[in-house]
Amino acid sequence: MGRIFTVELEGRSYGCKSCKTHLALADDLISRAFYCQRGKAYLFNNVVNITIGALEERLMLSGLHTVADIFCCCCGQIVGWKYESAHESSQKYKEGKFVLERGRIVDEIDFSTEFHIESCVSMSDAEDA
Repeated sequence: MGRIFTVELEGRSYGCKSCKTHLALADDLISRAFYCQRGKAYLFNNVVNITIGALEERLMLSGLHTVADIFCCCCGQIVGWKYESAHESSQKYKEGKFVLERGRIVDEIDFSTEFHIESCVSMSDAEDA
């Protein structure tokens, strides 16, 4: 599989609770008024350092949506989901947006103002070493 390159975000951001990998900027936060099965969740315009799972139809409190779970690209922990499409017109604003589950992220980490790219060693790299 090789190395996984991650983006370090500039400024206040949210990160993966398991490995602290940067996930989203505080400036991209749209709403804190979302909920998931495990509690509170936040809606974001954009997230980074994720992998996206398979699409599925999911019935949520706001209606039927096509979503995909999102995972931290470094540790593989599920961190939320991405709205691909909404079946009700009042919910179309969610399309293309991301939800991060509050219990799976750490909030408002203040990182340096420089842009860095780091790499994480994957399982195959560790086996090759």
